[in-house]
Amino acid sequence: MVLETISRIIKTQLPAYLKKFPLPETVGGFARLTVLEWLRLLPLLGILALLGYLTIRPFLPKKKKQKDSLINLKIQKENPKVVNEIDIEDLKSTNVCYCRCWRSKTFPVCDKSHIKHNELTGDNVGPLILKKKIL
Repeated sequence: MVLETISRIIKTQLPAYLKKFPLPETVGGFARLTVLEWLRLLPLLGILALLGYLTIRPFLPKKKKQKDSLINLKIQKENPKVVNEIDIEDLKSTNVCYCRCWRSKTFPVCDKSHIKHNELTGDNVGPLILKKKIL
């Protein structure tokens, strides 16, 4: 029953429907179509565009799903990770790491959230490490 309905639509109703369309004989004929004729063509052109997109979609490059975007756009991009060390004489602890990716749950102290951020985005941001200078 379903196949008979589909067969009837394709064999009889679709050709009758397409005969009503103002398809010109030449490419130049499209320039002579009226606004009403263009409006009648829009549903068919929309369906053809959708079918064309669905046909080529598997061949389009896949975009990497990113929840985050790059933070570091130009600083030391040649390095796999940007890390700066600064000697500070008055630090209470030996080493302190400060977050520069803004993802740390213990902000401003680094909790190494930049590692996951760098994997997701291809960024190279790292912590600011302050070291107590030992004399």
